[in-house]
Formats: sequence, structure tokens, C-alpha cells
Amino acid sequence: MEHQTNTTMPSFQEEFSNRKTCVLIPTYNNATSLPAVIEDVYRFTANIIVVNDGSTDNTETALAKYPGVKIVSYPKNRGKGYALRKGFEKARDEGYDYAISIDADGQHYAADLPVLLGQIDAHPRAIVVGARNMNVENVPGKSSFGNRFSNFWFWLYTGIKAPDTQSGYRLYPVKALGDINFFTRKYEFEVEVLVCSAWRGIEVLFVPVKVYYPPKEERVSHFRPFKDFTRISILNTVLFFIAFLYIKPRNFFRALFSRDKRELLMQKMLEPGQSPERKAASIGFGIFMGIVPIWGFQLIVGIALAILLRLNKVLVIAAANISIPPMIPFILYSSFLAGAPWMGHEAKFIPMTGDLSLDAIHQNFEQYLAGSITLAILAGISIGLIAYFFLKRFSKKVGHAL
Repeated sequence: MEHQTNTTMPSFQEEFSNRKTCVLIPTYNNATSLPAVIEDVYRFTANIIVVNDGSTDNTETALAKYPGVKIVSYPKNRGKGYALRKGFEKARDEGYDYAISIDADGQHYAADLPVLLGQIDAHPRAIVVGARNMNVENVPGKSSFGNRFSNFWFWLYTGIKAPDTQSGYRLYPVKALGDINFFTRKYEFEVEVLVCSAWRGIEVLFVPVKVYYPPKEERVSHFRPFKDFTRISILNTVLFFIAFLYIKPRNFFRALFSRDKRELLMQKMLEPGQSPERKAASIGFGIFMGIVPIWGFQLIVGIALAILLRLNKVLVIAAANISIPPMIPFILYSSFLAGAPWMGHEAKFIPMTGDLSLDAIHQNFEQYLAGSITLAILAGISIGLIAYFFLKRFSKKVGHAL
């Protein structure tokens, strides 16, 4: 850096170099605040990469004063997510394993860099997010609401309770992220990278950091509420279907074949603090969802309602798998039988042979629909009551034994 060559070595330079870590600053039209951010970061490390995301102000002139900074630049603004991804590529090309992203608007304090850096030794494959205190002065209302909204969806997809999923102050294990294909390019990338990383087994941690929000009249933001909230909503819709159609069923069946995870799964299923009534209700509800005729969406709806009703999600998923392929012919046949009383003289009796086909279901859909709902309710209640009986007896035996 031109005017810093005579200054002392940055205070944490050795630690950054030993851990192959750089600081990544994506910027778009932040020429007034960017120099102060670079100066602040340089007090701790000279390993700095700036991604100029198509700025149209004096950003290039400002960066010319810092020849020691590695720069990625392109003429058209592509979005923060794209800038971060290009920054990750540059970091890997420069030999870094980790990159700490910090916003160019000055809201983050470089003094917190050691806090993030210090997590590498204990969590070498983790994304570490600097969780902001959203109760400080001047926090925009839309930021506080958007953060709570994002935290909820992140928990729903991953099971991880997060205090701040929208903070841009993060330690990324860029080497570990190299095998993951990301698709988003705007602000929604910061949600995508957390969710997809968690699904890949990359730990996501949160540590407290300080934050500065200038008064409203001094604030510069490139967040476009309508367009960016729309993009985030579309991403949430896609992640929702991936989570409940693939990720959560995959994790459940993986747990069944892993000894350690199987033991954890059993602990969740037999959770001591949960009453026999709630466990039995979870089993009965799972049976109901496994039979009710919303094929392809049973687990999605079942898990969502289980969360809403605070049921045992593991028991709900396990019971809902009554509709595995070997059981489907029996469920279809039983549904036709249960629907017969509702159809009166129009009821159709189909033997459980080759006549029980998709075409037969289509031609007698009303009978099948009425019967499957009836069967789902009766089976859910019956098996739920049986489960309650055994769980109650088991809990009494355990109580006597203690």
C-alpha cells in the first residue's frame, strides 16, 4: 500500500498468514467509505482482496492508492452474491483457504477480525457468521424484520437456530466451499451459501460482533426491497421443496444406517421430557399423513404441521413412512373398501388383483378419495391409541424401576 509501506507490520499479519486467511471486501459505489474500511482492516492484516462489482463512482481512483491490495474488477454490476463468489475464486487462486468478508459501507469493525479468525483452529471447516446486536441505535426496521424472517427459514431448512443469518461479516472456508455449486448472484446468496453448506455437513457458527448503523440521512444502501425480497422469496420456495422432498428424508434414512446418528435418533424419538400423549399424537399424526391422498407432499406438509403443532418430528416422519412401496397396494385397497359406505349403491368392489390399477383409481376417484381420508383418520386414531397404551405402560415401568 502506497502510504503504508513505512508503517509497522499489521498486528495480526502472522496469524492471518499462518492460517492462509485473507479479508474480502465486495464493493459497489462505496468510494467514500471504502478507503477507511481498507485502512481499518490493514491495522490487522495486509491480506486484502477487493471485488469492485461494476462501480460507477470513484471506486477505481480510491483503489489506485492501495497497490498492495488484490483487486477483482468487472464493468457491469452483477450483485453482492456474484462479487463474493468471484472473491472466493480469487482467494483460492492466491493460495488462501479462508476469507473473511466485510462490508464496504463501514458498518463492521475490523477490531472483530481476530474474533472470527480465532475460530479456525477449533472449527476448520466452519462458516463463522458475525452476529450483530440488532437492538442498537439506528437499526433499520426492515433489516430487523428481514433478519428474523430469514432466521426462521434457515432453522426450518437446517434445524440450526441462528441469531443473524443476514450479517455480511463472515469467515468462509473457501477451500471447502470449492466443491459446491451456487446459483444466486444478489443478496440472497448469503442465505443460499449458509443453507447449502449446512446440507453438505459444513458447520455454521455464530459469534457476536459490533455493528455501526449511521443515521438514516447518512445511510447508503443498495438493497432494493421489492426486487430483492422477491428474489429471496423465490429462493426460499426452492429451498423449501429441496429440504422437505430430499434433504430431510435423506438425513432420516442416513441416521437409520449410522450407529451414532441412530442412537441420537432414538433419543429424539424417546425423548424423556415429552409426554406419552404427545408422542402418541405424533405417531398417529404420522400415520394419518402417510395415508392421506396428497402423494409427493406428505412429508412436506407433515413436517411443517408437526413443527407448527410442536409434535415429535422424528416420530411423525417414521410413522409417515407407512406409505413405503410394499405397503402402497394394501393402502390403496383398504382405501377403496373404506370408501364404499360413502358411495352407497354406486360403490365399486375391486378385488386386490391386477384390476387394482391407477386407471381404476381414476375411474373411481370419489370412492378412493373418501376412503383414503376415512382410512387415514381411523388408522391414525387407532394406531395413536395403541401407541399411547404401550407408551403409558412403558413410562410406568420406567417410573417404578427408578
